[in-house]
Amino acid sequence: MVTQEILVVKNLSKQFSCGHKAVDQVSFELKGKECLGIVGESGSGKSTLAKCILGLEKVDQGEIWLKGKSLHKTKKEELRSIRSELQVVFQNPAAALNPKLKIIDSLMEPLDFQPNIEPSFLKGIRHQREKTAEYLFELVNLPAKYLYYYPHELSGGQKQRVTISRAISIQPSLIILDEPTASLDVTIQAKILNLLKDLQQNLGISYLFISHDLAAVHYMSDRIMVMKQGQVVDECDKHDLYSDDRHPYSKELLHVFDG
Repeated sequence: MVTQEILVVKNLSKQFSCGHKAVDQVSFELKGKECLGIVGESGSGKSTLAKCILGLEKVDQGEIWLKGKSLHKTKKEELRSIRSELQVVFQNPAAALNPKLKIIDSLMEPLDFQPNIEPSFLKGIRHQREKTAEYLFELVNLPAKYLYYYPHELSGGQKQRVTISRAISIQPSLIILDEPTASLDVTIQAKILNLLKDLQQNLGISYLFISHDLAAVHYMSDRIMVMKQGQVVDECDKHDLYSDDRHPYSKELLHVFDG
């Protein structure tokens, strides 16, 4: 499939053994350097959708293409290189960092395991481990001294900056941000969102931004997709979110957001 889109999802469905259909015939496209926000209440299916794209959940029906290549029909030996185009930042940064490893070792894992990847923004220092780590920390506004700390010695916001730095380290085309600020203090949330925006503009990465927080989704996204009970019930440009023809559920979320 030849496409200019970074990610194409068509008719995706996922049903759990209990009979609950967590994702029901979901389709969307995500262009390069674009941020698509996915919003919905807990249980709407947005995080299950992310897990399906990441390959953490088996898909029952539908297709996923990343940069024009099917994630279901590609041979295993090719799949690893394709998936290097996709990274994720989860809600809980502590769970994403090995407590027994120094931060520098967790940070450098993607680059250590994929020595053939040569990110353009690491030109000249890619194979100088400490310089690379220091530069990656510079991009997320962290002092280099934290590279030699352990996760428990960092705050929640600092740990999330580490996971963001690790996600961008191999210069992916797409980062899935699954509730990236939900576990952080309100004062830290805005700083992390601003950092993510700056990184997107500087590195040209596409984002799939998943949250129950409509304010955060509206701030981050170019387009917004609303999910309810596993289905997409609304989709619009962020500037059209307040138009009269929005779905009733979108209006409910807006009422909570404005209230």
